[in-house]
Amino acid sequence: MQRKRSVSNLSRGELIGGSIFFVFYAAVLPFAAAPVFRIVELLLGVSLSSALEDTLYYYILFAVTIIIFHGFLARTSSRLLDNLNDAVKTLGLGLVALYGLNELVFRLMLFVTLGHPLSGNLNDTAISAQISGMPYTTLLIVILVAPFVEEVLFRGLIFGGLREKSRGIAYAASCVLFALLHTWQLAAASWDPAYLLLVVQYLVPGAVLAWSYEHSGTLWTSVALHAAANALSVWLTV
Repeated sequence: MQRKRSVSNLSRGELIGGSIFFVFYAAVLPFAAAPVFRIVELLLGVSLSSALEDTLYYYILFAVTIIIFHGFLARTSSRLLDNLNDAVKTLGLGLVALYGLNELVFRLMLFVTLGHPLSGNLNDTAISAQISGMPYTTLLIVILVAPFVEEVLFRGLIFGGLREKSRGIAYAASCVLFALLHTWQLAAASWDPAYLLLVVQYLVPGAVLAWSYEHSGTLWTSVALHAAANALSVWLTV
């Protein structure tokens, strides 16, 4: 069977609904989630733990993602069945590329930012901080839910939506947005724009994940790669 390298197309409804959801996810929820949970606590007269808040937050994101993109997910699942061998090979190559390139970038960052808090691995640090306080919730979120939601939005929506117009723009937009979303809050909280250099740590994963989606033709390859990378980070952290 001939390899299907093209990515699954999004319907007009998925593009519109997904774009609105992405803006809400990236620009509204980081500010609105905490106040909303405080209002819920006041209305219900309860106290929500951080673990429960994170679980509810990601459950809602997961549910909304399924509702908006269920058609796309069905199409990309069909492509997985048609190209299972290619998907498995791409997953293996992606893991090698991800960790090889990540190690190179990490070493360069250590050299450039020596003596600055930037010299750590931001992803591993974030996972370590979460898992020490709520290990089971963190495992569920980090390994299963977050990779699924992020891959649908950044690779399925952003990369897939732009791919037919311009391959270069699709890679650039999906990688840069993925990197910024994981770093801008830290830069803003510390009032240190140097933290934006941390976007470099996320550009490599963003590019490899987009390549794995494009190369295999199914989003489930990038979801599996993202989940595997996070699982390895958890294993190395604990």
